[in-house]
Amino acid sequence: MLLVLYLVEFVALGLQPADRATWWAENLPIFLIVVALVVLYVRGVRFSNLAYGLMSVLIFMHTIGGHYTFEKVPFAWFNDLFGFKRNMYDRVAHFSVGFYAYALLEYTDQRDLIRSRVISYLFPLCVIGTVAMSYELIEWVYAELAGGDAGAAFLGSQGDIWDAQKDMLADTSGAILALVLYALFGRGQQRSSAEKYQA
Repeated sequence: MLLVLYLVEFVALGLQPADRATWWAENLPIFLIVVALVVLYVRGVRFSNLAYGLMSVLIFMHTIGGHYTFEKVPFAWFNDLFGFKRNMYDRVAHFSVGFYAYALLEYTDQRDLIRSRVISYLFPLCVIGTVAMSYELIEWVYAELAGGDAGAAFLGSQGDIWDAQKDMLADTSGAILALVLYALFGRGQQRSSAEKYQA
């Protein structure tokens, strides 16, 4: 169901985006994530419904951001609600990147790959932190190469000199929330899954 919804969204929002170059740049990594999840599913790597739901938040939000460019997404209701002066849509999307920590921890628990509970929680947190840092470097390089409006639209800093650092904080904060959710709802369920996997 989530895959079908994504494909509909991808096609619909691919029509007349605000900037075609930015649309490609924003949608390519998301499309690759979707392909990777489908390949994993076909090969028998399955996640819980909650994990898929959490992972889909970034996919849907990023596809919308690619259509409008992130700083122009209609998000005034959220910004007004919390008194933000800049469009915070991109920051919320960055927060949802951290939700992938849930699936990472679920995967390692299913297969009993990490025995230490501390390390099993630190591992996905560090992975998300690394992904966050790497994406900021990619944004920087793309903005330099593309230049002009396309580079600025992809970077989406909206004049904030600390945008990259705040984005990385949002990513890791989302990961912390995902790990708390896993501790509350996922751990017991994965114990039984791990036993079935080992059997």
